Amino acid sequence: MISPALEKTIKIWPQLSQVLIVPHTEAEYERVVAMLDELIDTVGEDETHPLASLMEILGTLVENYETTHLPEPGSDPIVSLEIFMADHALKPADLPELGDEATVNDILAGRQELTLSQIRVLAQRFGVSPAVFV
Repeated sequence: MISPALEKTIKIWPQLSQVLIVPHTEAEYERVVAMLDELIDTVGEDETHPLASLMEILGTLVENYETTHLPEPGSDPIVSLEIFMADHALKPADLPELGDEATVNDILAGRQELTLSQIRVLAQRFGVSPAVFV
């Protein structure tokens, strides 16, 4: 037997599922962030606002995505590069801006450090601070 609360949720879920998603891709993440920004502008710090709990839920989803997919500055630059490569389904050959495939493999293996110009290119390509790769 389905509870009345679940019945109500089933009826409205098609509309809610357009807003309340767990982001798995960069596009979904950006969509959730845009909604969260709009909620922050609307709700502000009013904890009694009817949408305050939705703002909290979306904030948690954004935080989880960022923790999993966006390395923090100061973390290992090679690990950061590996995360970005995995998230974007890139192979060493897909990063010609770093050099040939052997050079990229040497960077990933720690046999060669990233140069300043490579750091700048990676930061621009992935839309992050260069500090992520330092």
